[in-house]
This record gives sequence, C-alpha cells and structure tokens, in this order.
Amino acid sequence: MQGTPTAPWLDAEGRFFNPSPQVTVLPTGPDGHRVVVVEQALANPQGLRAWAANQALAPPVGYPYPGQVCAVPDEMTARLADFFSLHIRAHLAVRRVLGTSVRLSVVDTPPDQLQPVQWLCHRDRLPAPGGNLLFAASVLYLFDDPSLGGTSFYAPRQPAPATDQLVADSQALPAAAFTVRYGLQPGYMAGSNRFFERTAQIPAAWNRLIVYDGSRFHSADVNTARLDSHPLQGRLTLNGFFTCRLAAG
Repeated sequence: MQGTPTAPWLDAEGRFFNPSPQVTVLPTGPDGHRVVVVEQALANPQGLRAWAANQALAPPVGYPYPGQVCAVPDEMTARLADFFSLHIRAHLAVRRVLGTSVRLSVVDTPPDQLQPVQWLCHRDRLPAPGGNLLFAASVLYLFDDPSLGGTSFYAPRQPAPATDQLVADSQALPAAAFTVRYGLQPGYMAGSNRFFERTAQIPAAWNRLIVYDGSRFHSADVNTARLDSHPLQGRLTLNGFFTCRLAAG
C-alpha cells in the first residue's frame, strides 16, 4: 500500500515498516504455541513515538486496559495488516486476515487501583469454536528502557472449569470479595502464582514487535515503580489485533 511520505511516522521513502525485518519464532510453552518476534520492525520508530506524544490518550471504554489508549489513522492500521500478511501470517498458520484493529496504549494505573480482572493474566478472546479462527495480537514496544517490562505467557494450573470460574469472578466480584475467595491481592501479574504458571517471557526491546495467539493467557510485565502516563516516559506500545481464518490442517 502506498502511503503519504509526509506522515511523521513514515521514513523519508514513505515506509512504515522495515522492508527487511529480522523475524524469529519462539515457543510460549510446551503446548506447541509460538510467538513471532520481529526486531527493528519500524522504518522510523522515533517518528511514531514523537507523533504519539502529541495524541490525546484517554482511559478505554468497554475493555479493562489498565491505562490510556487512542486510535490510530486508518492508513497505519492498513500498513500493520499488510505487514502481518507478508511476514507473520505463515508462522501462525493463517490463511486469511478477516479484520484488523490497532491502538496506541500506555500503562499507568497504580496497582492499588486495579480491578480484580486486571490482577490476572488474560485472554484477548476465547478460542473460536471448531478451531478455524485465530485471534492474533501484537505488541510493538516504543520505549528504549527494557526495565519498563515486556510480555509473559501463562498456562492455567487448574482444570478449565475452575479457571473459567476464576476469570468470571474476577469480572464480577468486588475487590475485597475476590481477595477473600482466592487469596489474591491488588497488583499486576508478576510471574507464576497458584493459579497460573509462567511458561515464557519475552523482554521488551526498542522497536521490537511480537505477535501471538491472543486466546492464550498472557500479561504485560509492568514495572510499577516506573508508571507514567506521558508517551515519552511511560510504557508506550502499539497494539494490533487480527481476526484470522486458519489454513486447513
């Protein structure tokens, strides 16, 4: 797709992504699921970061992200969809991308203000019935201090019905009642606990993009000592979500 070279998040040749990305594929656990890792993903990451600093971020509506978000131009979404199709799709056995959404995000909610659903790792969407769809997710790290935190992947330590009940209660119970029932305290997920085992951890790195199956349990690794709502100081990421049809198995 041809872009507008004057857009601040493109390079001088009108490119959003690096035309020669460094792509590796890593396991996220013993169950065969994988994460695609792209180094030096953007052609002009500083331009995107500077552009993000001038955007109006606000708390999300309709989903429990612990921070602030904003939409991105349609062209940026289209560029990410194109990159996914060219460089990521085959690694996740995707036949076709049905839809893409993208947003900028900054984590800034203090741990004591989190809701119970935010104390746990999460799934972006449940696995599709019949297994013919994949809801992939991506995170592009737009900060140069890796101590702000990468992304971890988890596996439940309980049978599926008990895990489903835990997740449902985290969405429905007040914080005090959830603590009484499960013994968990307010705070970001920071490794394994009695309910989930961390099976993989991808460190953050400047201009690194990761893509994975969003129906797998995962969580940002949040450095609570460094929470900041300003895009140039905080844990700024570009997040993509892709509804995909899988290739025939």
